Amino acid sequence: MNPVRSLNFGRKQSPGSGKKATFNSRTSNGVNLVDSCGWIEFFTDGPLAEEYFKHLRDPSNLITPSIIVYEVYKIIKRERTEEEALIAVAQIGKTRIILLTQKLALEAADYSLQYRLPMADAIVYATGVAGKAKIISSDPHFENLPFVLFIPKK
Repeated sequence: MNPVRSLNFGRKQSPGSGKKATFNSRTSNGVNLVDSCGWIEFFTDGPLAEEYFKHLRDPSNLITPSIIVYEVYKIIKRERTEEEALIAVAQIGKTRIILLTQKLALEAADYSLQYRLPMADAIVYATGVAGKAKIISSDPHFENLPFVLFIPKK
C-alpha cells in the first residue's frame, strides 16, 4: 500500500483519461470545492487522482466544508492509518475551512429536500452554492446538479 500522497504544487499534470467530466455552469468566482471522494481519490492515488489534482493545486482557491475533514479523516484512518489520516487533514487545512452555521444548515436541509441528498452531501452542496464555488465530485448524488463538475468514475 502506498502512503498517502501530499499536494506538490510544482508537479506537472499528466494527460487526462478518456472519460469527460460534465459541468452545469454558472458564473463562478474562481473558487472550487472538492468533495470528499475527490480528496480521497487524490490522497490514496486512486484512478482519478490526477483529474482531482488539477482542482487541488491552488489551496487559496479552495473552500472545504468542515464535514469533509470528518469524512476524509474517518475513511483514511479506517482504511489506512491514523498518521496518514492526519497528514491528509493537514493538507486539507491549507484550504479555507467553512464551518456549519445555522444559516448553512437550513440551506442544506432545503437542498436535501429539493434534490433528495443525504445530510453530508447536502451540507457540501449548500456550502458550495453559498460560496459561489464550482463543486467537484464523483459522487452520484451530485450528478446533474447545478454548479457541479461531475467526474465519472473509471
